[in-house]
Amino acid sequence: MSANDIVTIYVPRDSTALALGANEVAAAIAAEADRRGQSIRLVRNGSRGMFWLEPLVEVVTAAGRVAYGPVAPEDVAGLFDAGLLAGGNHALHLGLTEDIPFLKNQERLTFARVGIIDPLSLDDYLAHEGYVGLKNALTKTPEAIVEEMIASGLRGRGGAAFPTGIKWQTVLRAPAAQKYVVCNADEGDSGTFSDRMIMEDDPFTLIEGMTIAALAVGATEGYVYVRSEYPHSIATMNEAIAIATARGYLGENILGSGKSFRLEVRKGAGAYICGEETAMLESLEGKRGVVRAKPPLPAIEGLFGKPTVINNLISLASVPVILARGADFYKNFGVGRSHGTLPFQLAGNIRQGGLVEKAFGLTLRQLLDDFGGGSASGRTIRAVQMGGPLGAYLPQSQFDTPLDYEAFAAIGAMIGHGGLVAFDDTVDMARQARYAMQFCAVESCGKCTPCRIGSTRGVEVIDKIIANDERPQQIHLLKSLCDTMVNGSLCAMGGMTPFPVLSALNHFPEDFGAPSEQAA
Repeated sequence: MSANDIVTIYVPRDSTALALGANEVAAAIAAEADRRGQSIRLVRNGSRGMFWLEPLVEVVTAAGRVAYGPVAPEDVAGLFDAGLLAGGNHALHLGLTEDIPFLKNQERLTFARVGIIDPLSLDDYLAHEGYVGLKNALTKTPEAIVEEMIASGLRGRGGAAFPTGIKWQTVLRAPAAQKYVVCNADEGDSGTFSDRMIMEDDPFTLIEGMTIAALAVGATEGYVYVRSEYPHSIATMNEAIAIATARGYLGENILGSGKSFRLEVRKGAGAYICGEETAMLESLEGKRGVVRAKPPLPAIEGLFGKPTVINNLISLASVPVILARGADFYKNFGVGRSHGTLPFQLAGNIRQGGLVEKAFGLTLRQLLDDFGGGSASGRTIRAVQMGGPLGAYLPQSQFDTPLDYEAFAAIGAMIGHGGLVAFDDTVDMARQARYAMQFCAVESCGKCTPCRIGSTRGVEVIDKIIANDERPQQIHLLKSLCDTMVNGSLCAMGGMTPFPVLSALNHFPEDFGAPSEQAA
């Protein structure tokens, strides 16, 4: 059999796919092909982000990649009988992968390679526009790179939505012999997994983005701060860094340019507060993860007191396509001041959970219905929380809000990291409000009183409301307590915990035993 006769089969190595049995499926495919004397090339790619179809098996045919899923080991023999290697028909046959509506209707820029390439094949990465952005950046001055980022309109994808180029410009202009680039990959928000998918499924895009950031500000060292719950991400990133360094894309004298940038992975201990940039810096320095007072800003005095670029992982992973295709290409996606795309992550009570990269401007309802397929239970979706455990709970009346930073801010909500958690009509919103307060009490760093004490008192007050203990007075007290937390907390941990609490109280007063006018 010639090399041309060898059929390529893709089985994801993404941790969601692994949790659903992808390793066992890959082993079964290899064994079945061997038993039948058929030569295959088995590639462990990343997930396409259609988690309800995992493990998703793809076969390369003359017409394109054909998908089957979700595949279990016991399905493999039947798939071979049905002509798997030629894209044959079977009950699990999904047609051409690119034609699956969930995937076809996306605009994948940051995730353009995810699920398509072998995550640890640098040659695969290079064959799919990899390092074009870095090579372009090497021809520009630091000032020109920063201007390109400002012109692109890219804003921080971690939640604050601060213009990325302006942050870089501040670090560039700060005089210092040593500067740093830090990637905040402490993805602690509920319902979020886009950071993990990039690290596991396309790690070189993050490395390239961080290298471009280093060139832009004059940094020579960088760190990826990853939560300890992501062992596959940590292992993949370390391996990718070693490969990039060995091939001259990292380390000393990058691609013969005379520029140097060293990159390391640092593992956090799982504290939610370390997703806050200054607490993360404390952790990186080997100290307890406690929020720093600002000013000074980390862009002026950051890691080890030096000017530091701190960006969310998706912000940095979005940089290569901007430098490869230009600011005008990127900023033409989106609406208003929300430029580009965001990987939205669908979780909770949703039928088709997974990752959807779309340009800003579609509505929450479109995400829930067109991509999510409604609730997993088949019941009505009653509430959605966006922006992690500190995000507001949105009722059905707000589902038609366009996904854009300003539109969400106008209704007291935030898009945050793009995570969406859906709840059907069986949810008790008073208990969800209690969860938000309890989460803050557990995860608070304890540095400021409004957050440390306020969250504990908040749990006690909500418990009294649930128990119908002097409800009107307790509701008044809860709103007063939330006001103190919003205006008195040192960081967003305490300052935003009232968002889910008050949104639950305002939009779902009946769950608190309160009439609508009392909660308003």
